[in-house]
Amino acid sequence: MIFIDYNDKRPIYEQVTEKIQTLILNGVLEPDSKLPSVRSLAMELSINPNTIQRAYSELEREGFIYSVKGRGNFVKMNENLIIKEQEKLLIKFKENVEELRARGILKEQALACINEAYEEVER
Repeated sequence: MIFIDYNDKRPIYEQVTEKIQTLILNGVLEPDSKLPSVRSLAMELSINPNTIQRAYSELEREGFIYSVKGRGNFVKMNENLIIKEQEKLLIKFKENVEELRARGILKEQALACINEAYEEVER
């Protein structure tokens, strides 16, 4: 479910946060489904429980999960969250297009690459 890359320069809690966000946005974790407890996920990943707690706190702050006292953490999903994340990706995409253009890559080349990438993913 979640793999930690110890060669990644980002803190482990950020990696955990990103992986859980991806699982939620891709529908792998369904709305209102219970997340593993802090202790069990920490044991599964062989990391400090404080790291998982920090990741869960960040996810809650960003609106991806909610906690119920004494019951645990649950997936909180709403359409606004999906739209917000899609907008972030499109902004990054536009920045990449600006860089491609600055480096002399033609629109036709970029479009061909995009079409090829979509075809590969759809297979």
